[in-house]
Amino acid sequence: MGIFVQRTRVLQISLLAIFSAFLVELIFGLISNSLALITDSIHALLDSVVTVVLLLAARWAIKPPDEEHTYGHGKIESLGGLIGGIAIFLIACFFIYESINRLQSPPPSILPGLFAIIGGIYTIGVDFFRIILLKKSIKKIGGATLKADFYHAFMDLGSTLVAIIGIVLVAYGLYFGDFVAALILGVLLAILSIKLVYKTALDLTDVISPELVKKVREISLSTEGVVDVGSILMRKSGDTIFADVTISLRGDTSFDKAHEISDGVERNIKNKISNASTTIHFEPNWEDVPLDAKILDIVKNVEGVKGVHNVSTHKTKGKTYSNLHVMVDREINLSSAHKISEIVEQKIQEQIPEVFHATIHLEPFVTVPKNFNVEDIETEKRIKAILEKYPDIKKIGRILSLKFENILKIDIDCSFDKDLPIEKVHDLTSEIEHIIRTEIKNSVITIHPEPY
Repeated sequence: MGIFVQRTRVLQISLLAIFSAFLVELIFGLISNSLALITDSIHALLDSVVTVVLLLAARWAIKPPDEEHTYGHGKIESLGGLIGGIAIFLIACFFIYESINRLQSPPPSILPGLFAIIGGIYTIGVDFFRIILLKKSIKKIGGATLKADFYHAFMDLGSTLVAIIGIVLVAYGLYFGDFVAALILGVLLAILSIKLVYKTALDLTDVISPELVKKVREISLSTEGVVDVGSILMRKSGDTIFADVTISLRGDTSFDKAHEISDGVERNIKNKISNASTTIHFEPNWEDVPLDAKILDIVKNVEGVKGVHNVSTHKTKGKTYSNLHVMVDREINLSSAHKISEIVEQKIQEQIPEVFHATIHLEPFVTVPKNFNVEDIETEKRIKAILEKYPDIKKIGRILSLKFENILKIDIDCSFDKDLPIEKVHDLTSEIEHIIRTEIKNSVITIHPEPY
């Protein structure tokens, strides 16, 4: 059962209880000619009307979000609490006025009897029932409408006690006691109602606790992968706290990783603030990201660039230089490829002014299909013959050649002397790849060197 549904049921029970008190007080007041009891019954009727308003507010708050209320209808409950608080304040002012007015009036000529006291005792029982019911419900499910009705129940109890005290005091000739007690009660209720109105008015203006915002910031910042936390926008609607949080991530963070970190922030906030509904926005932060990663991110977004690799930067005589390999469509001519490299260099210098010069190595880009046809045995024999010409290759391992339309994917395992410098190995594999590509057109070659 939803929280809002539980609140409406509690308010329905409260409404039935207070309306029964109105009927009992009115009937017993008329029978016993008790002006105090009749007056208190009118107050119970007013309280019933206010409870109906609170009940309607709680019911409207149940409605799910729609096109016009994307945050839901929780604010209606705050509005109901505001109306209830204002009603309490007005009734309290009436008590104060009546108390002062009756202190200046002559004593009543009609004295109440036993029926008036019985009617008052029934209403006190109803008030205690409502107070206990509402207090337990507030502790369990909360809500501004329940708090407003809780204050109403206290007001009813106080006014009924005042009515009974008045009946007893009048019987002993102390006519003023009833009115002084009513005056004190009216002032107390006015203070309580002002507090309720103030709190619900703040809810309607989207006020949020700075401590709560600070807590959300600390939770977000402590989440692994978050570099910094930007703006945090929060508001409360009913019991739900909505939070829009902007986090900064390293500029070279992949989209999948960024989404994973955002989920982590949302999960951590939910664990600490159970009624939170969080939306996470992430933005790149390049402050502590290496230059190589910045350059890679810039270049891969340049139109015409099919791939980037081997990005490196170095400083010489106080100036920063960059080297990178850029792959472009293998079908375009040198002029078109050179224009792409000029754009790449321009973008790097615009966005990273500290890079004095960028050296760009252009390479043809070949899309390697995922599915190949049967192995090409004849081609493997030709490749093996090329490899046997190199004495530095101690052992020729697996040669796998797979054909797809006009593209030949070749994977080669070669063993070299384990003490051979890696630079020498790189030069040899590059040379072998070049020779194979020259002899076998449309080939994509990968040589995997292993220590012998």
